[in-house]
Amino acid sequence: MSLLRKKPIQMLLSESGKKGASLRKDLGAFDLTMLGIGAIIGTGIFVLTGVAAAEHAGPALVLSFILSGLACVFAALCYAEFASMVPVSGSAYTYSYAAFGELIAWILGWDLILEYGVASSAVAVGWSGYFQGLLSGFGIELPKVLTNAYDPAKGTFIDLPAILIVLFITFLLNLGVKKSARFNSIIVVIKVAVVLLFLAVGVWYVKPENWSPFMPFGFSGVATGAATVFFAYIGFDAVSTAAEEVRNPQRNMPIGIIVSLLVCTLLYITVSLVLTGIVPYEQLNVKNPVAFALNYIHQDWVAGFISLGAIAGITTVLLVMMYGQTRLFYAISRDGLLPKVFSKINPIRQVPFVNTWITGVVVSIFAGVIPLSKLAELTNIGTLFAFITVSIGVLVLRKTQPNLKRAFRVPFVPVIPLLAVAFCGYLVLQLPRMTWIGFVSWLAIGLVIYFVYGHKHSTLHQIEKATEEKVG
Repeated sequence: MSLLRKKPIQMLLSESGKKGASLRKDLGAFDLTMLGIGAIIGTGIFVLTGVAAAEHAGPALVLSFILSGLACVFAALCYAEFASMVPVSGSAYTYSYAAFGELIAWILGWDLILEYGVASSAVAVGWSGYFQGLLSGFGIELPKVLTNAYDPAKGTFIDLPAILIVLFITFLLNLGVKKSARFNSIIVVIKVAVVLLFLAVGVWYVKPENWSPFMPFGFSGVATGAATVFFAYIGFDAVSTAAEEVRNPQRNMPIGIIVSLLVCTLLYITVSLVLTGIVPYEQLNVKNPVAFALNYIHQDWVAGFISLGAIAGITTVLLVMMYGQTRLFYAISRDGLLPKVFSKINPIRQVPFVNTWITGVVVSIFAGVIPLSKLAELTNIGTLFAFITVSIGVLVLRKTQPNLKRAFRVPFVPVIPLLAVAFCGYLVLQLPRMTWIGFVSWLAIGLVIYFVYGHKHSTLHQIEKATEEKVG
């Protein structure tokens, strides 16, 4: 039964307020909304839209985004209830500790470590590609050995731009959450303006005949496309990791999560409609589909702005993903399931500085030397697993602790949580077999770490042990 010991919500709240070990509360609803948009608008619009349209959904890509968006909206409402009730770092990991117990919480936390780590590395590699493209536009070419992951056959050994951007973001995160949020907000304004520019220019070149056939790969293609573009939506999960650094989290967390998701879903739908209306979907299998579409209609000057917007967009995605990773490590370490170095706080800036640098170095190594082209799907399966668990958690706590104060309540319970489970479960079944094998292997490694280290170092275990000794 010790594997299922739950952490009382009151204990979670008291730990987050400990003097010398707490994070600074600097964020408001606007900051959270911008964090969400910063994480969600980026790779999805600037990279994944083209591939998903060309290979899976065709012009019905808009339905793929709606399907993914619905799954996320239902899950986001469940996250919002938890975030208003347990405004503590750790996101789904912390929520599971209160709802299901330690072992499930550890499995979910280990799963989220994979999600954020792989996503950060993959996004850094994507940023490197766009940055090198921008440099080549000015006639600047980096030495080939420094342009991509280790592959001697192609003459590449390390992706230097990917490493440098990760280290820059790590430095920025160590300046404090307010400075990081301010930087994020400035970049978000730029990239949303760039997306709106694309829509304003591109809408005049839409040819309705490009939308026919609308669903060339059938509904199964739409579903596969939805599972693919789901990577684009994972940012709102990272918003919930900021809960402990938010002023009035009971009010501001639900606003930040839900508003950022609704804004981004609207942008994704309109961009996919215009994109497939400009260019026949068969031609969109490129790494920069939005810029490609503007070149296609000979709006090259706008395409240049789009490339800058893509770099800005991917920068904020990386910022929020790495931020989420560090706060997740912080929460798990504070519970004793990882070494205490991960929860050591800088007394001046009130950030987990050692943890942040460890995260930055590891992510930069992965981004610099390991090809990550296949790992976006691993991020997706980890996220979907987290969404399903949180949605079930809402139902569990409504039953087991009905009198808990909930500043935000999911409407139409149990319908909304069950819809979240159904939509996310359907999407997770669309992912390839190799993704499942990789995911199960990662969880197996996590279980070994838990039983070798985490179980006996757990804070709850130490409390139980001390109580037994006192009674004895």
